[in-house]
Amino acid sequence: MDVTDEDQASRRPAVFHFSHHSTGLGHLVRSLAIAGSLAEGCDVLFVAGGRVPREMTLPPKVRLVALPAIGTGPNGSLVSFDPRYSLDEARKRRRQQLLASFDEFDPDIVLVELFPFGRRKFASEFLHLLEHSRQGRRRTVISSVRDLLVDAHPDKQLHDDEAAARLDAYFDAVVVHGDERFARIEETFRPSIAPRVPFYSTGFVAPATPVRPTVQHDNQVLVSAGGGLTGARLLATAVEAHRTVLGPLGASTRVVTGPFLPPESRRAIEARARGVRGLRLERFVPDLASAIAESAVSVSQCGYNTSIDLLRAGVPSVVVPYDEGRETEQWERAKRLESLGVVSLLPSARLSADSLARSVLDAATSTTPPAKLDLDGTAKAASVIVSLATAPAATS
Repeated sequence: MDVTDEDQASRRPAVFHFSHHSTGLGHLVRSLAIAGSLAEGCDVLFVAGGRVPREMTLPPKVRLVALPAIGTGPNGSLVSFDPRYSLDEARKRRRQQLLASFDEFDPDIVLVELFPFGRRKFASEFLHLLEHSRQGRRRTVISSVRDLLVDAHPDKQLHDDEAAARLDAYFDAVVVHGDERFARIEETFRPSIAPRVPFYSTGFVAPATPVRPTVQHDNQVLVSAGGGLTGARLLATAVEAHRTVLGPLGASTRVVTGPFLPPESRRAIEARARGVRGLRLERFVPDLASAIAESAVSVSQCGYNTSIDLLRAGVPSVVVPYDEGRETEQWERAKRLESLGVVSLLPSARLSADSLARSVLDAATSTTPPAKLDLDGTAKAASVIVSLATAPAATS
């Protein structure tokens, strides 16, 4: 059926939002927040390529298509998390389901998360979708990306040049979810020739719900590690720090392990925590920022979403950024937050029960200044995305 200009103008814009998280929850949480804001004025189909925890609640009016989940296994290689399919079978079914969902939904706007700046292991999937989206009527294609990228690839220049070429070949714009006073994407994205597509800074994407601590625990330490997949060492160390130092001093410790903590790590941590007074383990907390705000000190890694939660909660915080392999994003973010006085940085190379306990005790006596950064990026991101699609240049 042909869509006339009059029909197009009278209906709500349809947004096909493809997000793939392969390690943690940060990309999924940020993407869902944007999808929820878009759904206030658009029809939104959210396609998730990674595992969606059963505890997560979709924003109102957002439809979900969950592809057979693929992600990073314990050794860093890709694995299928869907027991019905091998990795090859999952890849094949994902492509079929991705394109079938696209054709049925027939979107006006195609929003993809992180690609082409990242997701190289899934490049063929993204490129297949982008090529498919060019068939038929004109659509607006936008890349959604955080402010700091991994900056330690051995082939970084080639990677950035390839990303720039793909931006010009397939995309109409890039929305960058950060505050340029904190970081500019040009600091970690440096192609030889700058892409022609425009970049728009939206501010940091934070949940729409305000921070609402129900009580204040003056002696509580809140420990979290995002989804948990890369947090086993921090979580285990926090349990030991409580058992040997913090607990005997009268502190209580609440450890949120995350839904993706590997089962063997979970069993080991549970065994070590069993019977320890003042220590509580939880798998998932839906409103982490409020849980942090209830506590005296937060201990965490330093991913995008955790950092936003720390900024919103405003309590003394110790961060141990994940920096294994070529991961640099959390380390760079932590250094910048430390320079603002928002966090205390404990490098993973120095992480031990004693050093963590000392950092927590030092943080408990400190004050955290408010960080004057733009945390209203959720609504602004949705506004920019819709305006790009409805501008005269986008519909000509």
